[in-house]
Amino acid sequence: MLKQLERAEQKWRGSNTLIDQWLHNRRKLLVQYCQIAGLPPYEALDKSLPSFQSIKDFCDLLVDYVSEGHFEVYNRVVNDCAKHSESSQALAQNIVPKISETTDLALDFNDKYTSAEDDQVLYQLDQDLSSLGDTMETRFQLEDQLLEVLHSKYS
Repeated sequence: MLKQLERAEQKWRGSNTLIDQWLHNRRKLLVQYCQIAGLPPYEALDKSLPSFQSIKDFCDLLVDYVSEGHFEVYNRVVNDCAKHSESSQALAQNIVPKISETTDLALDFNDKYTSAEDDQVLYQLDQDLSSLGDTMETRFQLEDQLLEVLHSKYS
């Protein structure tokens, strides 16, 4: 996912301040994901579970990121596509609902771990993080397709 982000940053960095901020927030989200998942270079030597607070901090970033996409970025991209051609608008309108499916999974993760009162839920964290990682990867690919529509046709 980090390599995918680096390609996106190389391609679109500097083209728009909103997109720059969004990619910056994606990077912060991915770094924190790697930290709580214990992925290199953040693997823990003692193989301990992350603290509830670090998981909640990650969930805050996750919710902020998906909200930013839905309430700021996607609407703007779809509107820009609509201004330029019907085929671009149709493609954008096809991609956004697929992204929404990933939002539901991200919010489910958030709800599960921010409302947990018992640390027993942490025993499910590895599996849930793996599923969330797959979901995030799919989301980032779809988001990049949306940005590619604008970039390829209108840059």
